[in-house]
Amino acid sequence: MEGDRCLSKEPNIVMGKGRLRVAIDGPAGAGKSTVARTVAKKLGYTYLDTGAMYRALALTAVTRRIPLDDPLLLGEMARSIQMTVRDDNGLFRVWVDGQELTGRLRDPGTDKAVKLLAMHRPVREVLVDIQRSLAKEGGVVMEGRDITSVVLPDAEVKIFLTGDVRERARRRWQELRAKGVKIHWEEVLEELIQRDRKDLEREWGKLVRVPDAHLVDTTGKTQDEVVAEILKLCEEKEIALHNR
Repeated sequence: MEGDRCLSKEPNIVMGKGRLRVAIDGPAGAGKSTVARTVAKKLGYTYLDTGAMYRALALTAVTRRIPLDDPLLLGEMARSIQMTVRDDNGLFRVWVDGQELTGRLRDPGTDKAVKLLAMHRPVREVLVDIQRSLAKEGGVVMEGRDITSVVLPDAEVKIFLTGDVRERARRRWQELRAKGVKIHWEEVLEELIQRDRKDLEREWGKLVRVPDAHLVDTTGKTQDEVVAEILKLCEEKEIALHNR
């Protein structure tokens, strides 16, 4: 499968000068996006939000009325579209066939659609090819569910970012409330529990901590503390590579 079939002919992303590929996996609500974005900024690297890419495909499928339970049709759609992405000073922007979808990726409807679309292997295979192509030059921080296990198994720095499910639910609930979404904390907690189960049981690209991934538990820690922990790991890897 050709990874550039869904890429723009123009450069999608300007890579950083660093050589490391920092791969961050973890369950929903662990703070991956915020942490990855901050780490990338501190390092002068490019931030790649794989979840946003899945959301863009889910939104496109809904708009085009493609059934979310048909993996073959969804795979065909994923191969046919042209996706362009850009790290705009920490804001991960996504276009599909020339139309920017960034502002609609976090809508509640997209939340529901992406949970179904992301389960299908034909879709994931297309996006994995794109993601590998974007990261091949290094100088990137990529986060998602299967980055260390499937997308970048040879990444120089691998992180498994997690946290207590109740604390993750609290963070997600606060984010939703800030956006004006009326939902009970208990509902968010139950959704996260179900999401964790599906991510762990997914046939392909499931959430897993690979043996050489560093476990970073966010429970009871500030964002600055988590970022500092990851930056230290990156510094140690840079020194190790330099001394080879």
